[in-house]
Amino acid sequence: MKQNIYDNPVFFKEYISLRESGVTYNDFVEQPAIKSAISSLKDKSILDLGCGTGHFAQYCIVNGASRVMGVDISRNMIDQAKKKNGHEKIEYICTPIEDLDLHNQKFDLIISSLAVHYIEDYSQLIVKVKSLLNKNGEFIFSTEHPIVTARNDMKNWVKDSKGNKLHWALDNYQEEGTREQHWYIDGVIKYHRTISTLLNTLIDNGLILEKIIEPQAIPSGLVQMPKLVNEERRPSFIVIKSRSLS
Repeated sequence: MKQNIYDNPVFFKEYISLRESGVTYNDFVEQPAIKSAISSLKDKSILDLGCGTGHFAQYCIVNGASRVMGVDISRNMIDQAKKKNGHEKIEYICTPIEDLDLHNQKFDLIISSLAVHYIEDYSQLIVKVKSLLNKNGEFIFSTEHPIVTARNDMKNWVKDSKGNKLHWALDNYQEEGTREQHWYIDGVIKYHRTISTLLNTLIDNGLILEKIIEPQAIPSGLVQMPKLVNEERRPSFIVIKSRSLS
């Protein structure tokens, strides 16, 4: 199943409003972590899988990348990217990641921010990524942490009668597969995978693991979003960096 929630008008309106606020988990937790894992952008060719509105593509160009290809399933996202983050060195393509077919193209860095948990066939994704990497090319991606997606209902905080968070509940961890939740709209589908599956699939396809990050909030984030202190109790995301040696 290729899910495109971002072209749902209700979801898109709420999501864009959230991201434009600049006060999000992406701004203070996930993006700082994923950017910290990048060795260099100078003169690099970049493939951004799940590029959204193109903020990261623009970041790459500002920091010296030679070219960026941004790919997203959502026409709304691609239209926003072209409008707000267009550049002669950035090419945006509207297609599902699963259907991406690039002939005779290789990249120095393939990056994917919070898109992998929407893709059903993770193994096939990694095969495709490996085929698109230059020698010594990096693949860096973030995904919701498996301890977040593990429980079947994805309702994890156990609270007392006053709503205080007592602890984080973990269950169904080894039961990989679909998870459904309400996020602005009903029926948002994500795919739960164990940490061992995330890592071993990379290894099995000839990629070398270089770094694993379970990020916490940056200091300015804690000031603007005090609830991010809960990242110390459990991580929302995991960032994985690997490299192709061939």
